[in-house]
This record gives sequence, C-alpha cells and structure tokens, in this order.
Amino acid sequence: MSDKEASKYPHSAISTWSGFVYQGKVALYHCLRLINSGDSNFELQLDSTDDFAIYNDGKLVSAHQVKAKIGDYRSSYKDALSKSALIELDRVSGTKRYFHISLPIDDDSNYIDANGETVEFYKYDDHRHCELTDIEDLTKQIIREIYSTHNILFDDDLLHTNYCLLSDRISSSALDIHSKIQLAGDTQRRAAYENRITAASIISELLTANPYEKKSYYAVELRARLHSLLEQRLAEALPGMSDAAYGRAKLIYNMVRRSEGSDFKILCQLMKPSEKFSRIQSSDIGRYTDLLHDIAVEPIFKRLPHYRDCNNKFYAPTALYLPDPSEKKYCIAGIISEVKNDDTLSELLFEYNNLIAAKASESFIVDTKYTNRDRQNSLKTQDQTDANIIKSLRISILTKDDAEARLT
Repeated sequence: MSDKEASKYPHSAISTWSGFVYQGKVALYHCLRLINSGDSNFELQLDSTDDFAIYNDGKLVSAHQVKAKIGDYRSSYKDALSKSALIELDRVSGTKRYFHISLPIDDDSNYIDANGETVEFYKYDDHRHCELTDIEDLTKQIIREIYSTHNILFDDDLLHTNYCLLSDRISSSALDIHSKIQLAGDTQRRAAYENRITAASIISELLTANPYEKKSYYAVELRARLHSLLEQRLAEALPGMSDAAYGRAKLIYNMVRRSEGSDFKILCQLMKPSEKFSRIQSSDIGRYTDLLHDIAVEPIFKRLPHYRDCNNKFYAPTALYLPDPSEKKYCIAGIISEVKNDDTLSELLFEYNNLIAAKASESFIVDTKYTNRDRQNSLKTQDQTDANIIKSLRISILTKDDAEARLT
C-alpha cells in the first residue's frame, strides 16, 4: 500500500512556504522555554548549522530542523530526517537533534539513523507536533510563566506587544539571513554562522524594555497582524496556485516583513485613504492582498507595492470597496476630509494619485482643493493661516479592469 503521497497538501510549494513561516516562530518558542527553565547563557543561531541551533560557550547544544505541512506519513519526512542525523561540522556524534513538525503523523517515535544518531520529534506539551495556528498561543503561555516568575505585572496588551516585537525580530533576522545566503553565498554563510541572538538580549527585551516607548511599536503591531493574515491566506491559496502566482505572493510577503516603520505606515495609509489611519481591519487586508494577486501586471516592490504606466504615473492598489455606485460620494467625502487633516497622506496622494479599488462599480475622480498645513502649528494668527498656499489635488479611483488597461 502506498503512503498516499498525494495527501491533503498536494502543492510542492506548501512545505517550502510553511516551513519558511514556521521557522522563526518555533525558534522563539524554544528559546523562551529555555529561558523559563533557567537557562540564560545560550545563543540562537539561524539558518546555518540547521534551520536553527542553540549554542552555549561556543559549543553546539542542539540542532533543530523545522518542517511544516509536508504530509501525514512519517515516510514523507524520510530525507529530512536523514539530513538531520548527519554528522558534519558542529553536529558531532551525540549532538541533540530535534525535528519540528506542524501536522500529526502516523509514527512520531524517535528516528534512529544507520549512523547511530537519534533525531527526536520535538514535544509540545502532550503532542509531538504543533500547528502553525497554535504556536502563538503556546508561546504567549510561556511568556506568562516568565512574567509570573519575575513578579512582573502585565496585561494581555503588554504580553501581545512583546510577543509581536520578539517574533518580528527573530523572523526578520531569519528572512534577512536566508535572502543574503541566496544572493551572496559563502560570505553570508559565514556571517549566519557567527552572528547569533543572545539569550540576554531576548530576556532584556522581554523584561526591561517598555514597548510603548518605542516609536516603531504601532507599526510593528500593525505589521504583525498584516503578516499573520498574509501567511494564512497564502497557505490557504497554495493548492492550485501557479509558480508565478506563488513567486509574486512571496515577494509581497517578504516586502511586508522587511518594511521599516515609516514605509509600513505609508502602506497602511494608502490601503484605505478614505478613513482615518488606525488599526487595519482584517477584511481590508483580505481585499488588498486579493487585488495584488489578481492584477495581471507585476507590481514594483519599493516602499509599497505599486505600478507605473508608460507616462511614469504611479498607481497604488488599495482596499477601497465600492460595489454600489451610491458609495462613491462617501468615498470622495472621506478622502477629502482625510487629506485636509493629514499632511502625510496628502503628500502621498500627490505621488500616488491613481488608486486602484479592490472593488468598484466604476472609475471616478476625486477633485479637491485644500490648505497646505505645513508648519501651521507654528503660526499664531488666523491671518497667517489664511496666507497658506491652497493646493489642488486630483485623484483617480480606478476599477481593476481600467487600471490594467492603462498599465498594459
């Protein structure tokens, strides 16, 4: 009887994508478990000795391979288990080797290789697997225990904030190392081997840093939510997705992960310019990502995903959702109101003044004049305020079809 290789995750890109997402989350969870057990001297190494590894005083303590959504049978992991058991470089005979999987399989007992090395399926509470959707809750539980041990007062907001900051740091480091290795080869492999994250730095961020004093906090929190939803939607869409669509989706994901706070705020502001900049709604993120995947033109990935026509005019995808013609007037009123009260948005819309709606019954124009409020806070009199320059701003709101016609 076959191992039913065509299981419920048939697309070859799924294991690559899910493992890529899973690696940083699992690494953070394991590090926090070590800290919670009293170990504060280790170093975390990413994408070098293995998917991640733990060192102490320069010596390898444990090597970890991370696999997600490969299949339901042990045989699906045969090659990966053999690789994990190899004796090479720092992985000497007797090295502790762990294997992380996201799905239950038919046999998760320890793997013993022909060379005598043992690979242990990592245990999460009572299970030897942990789904991608569950790892955040398990990690937050460890953070709660660490806070309790150190008598730190916390609420769910502080816990979530510190989880986002730590997760973002480790995942961004893994992504950066992975990309540099692909581009620069051996030089970056050496850098990945030598550059490690210390337990002390993780403990410091977790226990002593006040995240609300960090200017980047709100951008990081928003980015974490957007990133999580992108992960989920891409994982759901992978079966049947073409290689080209997968490549584009991964570029979008990578850009969000690498975006700095200022760039990410730009992305958030243009995603829904008719509403005050605030916490992004899940429905808007879904509409925005669907639009990026559906437009039959490759976006430019700089500052934010956007497009440029033959006349060097810029087009930005948005989450604007206007299926009924009557909603056009509310969109126009909302954009005019936000432009008048947000100088940053107004400057962005001068540059990206062609906005592609996630859904619209027709294309239309937003034509407005507003007062340039630069340095207005320093002005003392109404006469000075009235003297400010009046600017005109003409914005095109385009349907996907109309935008594609201009761009192709």
